[in-house]
Amino acid sequence: MTTEISYIPDCFINENCNFKSLIAVLKEAFSNPSIQVPMRHHHDFTNPKENIDSTLLLMPAFNPGKELGVKIATVSPNNGKYGLPAIQGMYMYIDGHKGTIKAILEAKSLTAKRTAAASALASSFLSRPDASSMLMLGTGALSVNLIKAHSSVRPIKKVYVWGRNFEKAQKICKALAEEVFDCEPVKRLEDVISEVDIISSATLSEVPLVFGKWLKKGQHVDLVGAYKKDTREADDEAIKRSSVFLDTYQGGLKESGDIVIPLAKGILSKGDIKADLFELCNKAKAGRVANDEITLFKSVGHALEDLAAASYFYELYRNQEH
Repeated sequence: MTTEISYIPDCFINENCNFKSLIAVLKEAFSNPSIQVPMRHHHDFTNPKENIDSTLLLMPAFNPGKELGVKIATVSPNNGKYGLPAIQGMYMYIDGHKGTIKAILEAKSLTAKRTAAASALASSFLSRPDASSMLMLGTGALSVNLIKAHSSVRPIKKVYVWGRNFEKAQKICKALAEEVFDCEPVKRLEDVISEVDIISSATLSEVPLVFGKWLKKGQHVDLVGAYKKDTREADDEAIKRSSVFLDTYQGGLKESGDIVIPLAKGILSKGDIKADLFELCNKAKAGRVANDEITLFKSVGHALEDLAAASYFYELYRNQEH
């Protein structure tokens, strides 16, 4: 007896994502103590034709007896010159009892949706409930997803988009023209960053873009870029002025310069970090405690998010098939 393996493409994931539902699925997963997530495997390998190393990432997660999965991704830094994304990948979704493969999902949109949903989940604990304005830094694939995800948990009425390429910011606003909020591209982020309730940043910048001197009381800062130890999106002053939260201690303390550099400089200590998503979702620790508090959430991604999102899209796919 053979088991049919479903193939779930990016287009299905893009067309069928409901962020409120996906955020609820992630919240349940972060509250589930039985899910096991080992450290991800990170292997650099030589790429002679490019004269720069590529990277293989393996990200497993297990929900014992029920389901498991692994994301297999490669990072090839020079892919831009071939018109290809630097990150390529697939997700293998597996039955947790018999080990049969249930589905293979394209990982580009899966990753974008779960990353945006995790940020919005954090925002549901950390931004003010009446937050109505947002600034999006960055014009990549994550930007539209982050804006939609944040607006699904807060009554967003105004969104500003900033990027180094103004035309890309204009395109994002055009793509969001039918949404319930007004979207405006801006040429200078410092013109609006002090005025908004939520700041979300998803860039490849190696140096800070969010400066503490610009922050105002009551804001929430969502940092999604700066995935290397020597890169960062927020400066020391932003860290000093904020209550800092992570998606997970496992990755958050080790993988991004936004946290690693302040820890090394003594500006931030591990004890200063208020909570991670596990502690927020299972109510072990509190999120925002005061209206004038500045909260800062740093996301580096976690395999639990991939497994939860794969399960969510698999069920949607199976239901549509039948």
